Amino acid sequence: MKADTVRASSHVARVRLSSALDDESNRAVALPHRSMRRLLSYLSPHRVHVTLALAGVLLGTVASAAGPWLIGVAINRYISTGNLSGLDLTALAFVAVGAVGWGANYLELMNTTYFTQRALLAIRQDLFRHLQRLSLSFFDVNEAGRIMSRVQNDVEQVEDLLDGGLLGIVTDVLTLTVVALVLVLMNAPLGLLTLATVPLLALSVGSWHVKATRSAMRVRQTTAAVNSALQENISGVRVIQSLNREERNLKEFMQVNEADLDAHVKAGRIRATVFPVVEVLIAIATAVIIVYGGNMVLGARLQVGTLVAFALYVQRFFDPVRDLTMQWTLLQKTIASLVRITEVLETEPQIEDAPDAVYLPDIEGRICFEGVSFSYVEGIEVLRDINLEIRPGEIVALVGPTGAGKSTMASLICRFYQPTKGSILIDGHDLCHVSHKSFAGRIGLVLQEPFLFGGTIADNIRYGRLEANDGELMAAARAVGANEFIERLEHGYNSLVQERGNNLSAGQRQLISLARVLLADPRILILDEATANIDTETEVVIQQALRRLLSGRTAVIIAHRLSTVQDAHRIIVMKEGRIVETGSHDELLKQGGLYADLHSMAYDRG
Repeated sequence: MKADTVRASSHVARVRLSSALDDESNRAVALPHRSMRRLLSYLSPHRVHVTLALAGVLLGTVASAAGPWLIGVAINRYISTGNLSGLDLTALAFVAVGAVGWGANYLELMNTTYFTQRALLAIRQDLFRHLQRLSLSFFDVNEAGRIMSRVQNDVEQVEDLLDGGLLGIVTDVLTLTVVALVLVLMNAPLGLLTLATVPLLALSVGSWHVKATRSAMRVRQTTAAVNSALQENISGVRVIQSLNREERNLKEFMQVNEADLDAHVKAGRIRATVFPVVEVLIAIATAVIIVYGGNMVLGARLQVGTLVAFALYVQRFFDPVRDLTMQWTLLQKTIASLVRITEVLETEPQIEDAPDAVYLPDIEGRICFEGVSFSYVEGIEVLRDINLEIRPGEIVALVGPTGAGKSTMASLICRFYQPTKGSILIDGHDLCHVSHKSFAGRIGLVLQEPFLFGGTIADNIRYGRLEANDGELMAAARAVGANEFIERLEHGYNSLVQERGNNLSAGQRQLISLARVLLADPRILILDEATANIDTETEVVIQQALRRLLSGRTAVIIAHRLSTVQDAHRIIVMKEGRIVETGSHDELLKQGGLYADLHSMAYDRG
């Protein structure tokens, strides 16, 4: 039985990893070229600094290439002739070349740091801005760990390329070009013979490139899967420990982690295949110089200094080849990361302002559903032909079995999703033709699990209305009954909120969220199971706060606890995505329908 459990756990982990990778691989096809163009667009505003860095690269390459030539000159002209004064001049030339190289390196590094950090700043800002614009449907299908991997790990990979890798490639290519040119100019026959190994090198690198590209993408994907699994286990640690899932979750994490290890090992194996080829080619080129060049020296057709310079230049030629192999690996990894960044940036929000979107004026709060149907997944309707009018200032409760579509209706009112069919109107304005900014401030949402942000309690209450002064803030807190417990805290309103408000009780978090909504002063209010996780004593306080909060506002209350909705002006009973009953509490009880059944079951449980 235990072995079956382990196998099942492993299967779950493999399925989670492979399905995510398949999805990413399919979406990432044909993005590399667009991704590189996007990277260049981030560099173009800093073309002056890029140009100065390139100038430093060029100057440094020329200075570096001058060394072997100076050694050859020293041997041919001065050492072989005993001209010591000429050696002094050569030494001074070496010092001058070193100074030029130092200045070139400084010019390159300073400007590279500037345009790299500026580009990364823009990339992170664009990712953050775009993620804020994306519809909830994007976050429904993408785990937080994968999103974080793209914003952090993938951007860091781009930093590795820009902060040396990109100009390193340019440096290596320039060095290869300069050295090849010098070899041919020094002695064309020997130079061309030495460079005859280049086609072999190009052939081996070309065959290696395809496998390297695939392995780089695989590595980025498995790393994202590890991050996703880690984030899920950290966020859900309370549930994990309460259900004694530590060992089983460890086994699942090991499966994902081992897949990441396997991807890295395979990538390393692919990288390792090209280095021996380079070493063999270096040995062949050196042997050619020794044999062919040595015969030329013995035949007085080549000077000894030139032969020594040739040997040094061969090392200078193949050193960039080694570096290019490493940089090419870095480039493949970065392209994989750029593809993943571009994929996020090119994801279009499902909900955007229409070209003819109007600014919503001050509203009364009338909400109309006209023939609204909705599907999260195509072909599976969650709501079916909903027709409903909620009058200004009316408090309407949505009740019904789990999965009836209550929270979906609330999400549609908040415009988190678009109706698949039909229209939702606010004061006669179709939400599809209303600007998001003008509507967002007119609606307030209180969730079953209130979310508190990092910062102080005052920061959280003021979150939706930053310009509110301390008096308004405290008035909102007093109105909902939060002021009493806040002032008992050591630092009062300046008390820091831990992650997700874990240093506060569920009731205290909910009171702060109610104060936040009250201070924002929305015209329409959505309460989604706002008292579901509250103890009886705290519920009394919150119910009093809700009465103040609901006064004069249009409100939609979603609740399973029927005692919280009995005072609503109307109760809408839903089942399987349809409205099946409408009326007041007393009217629905008299009808003896679904509401009466739900009420009876709740009473019997009591």
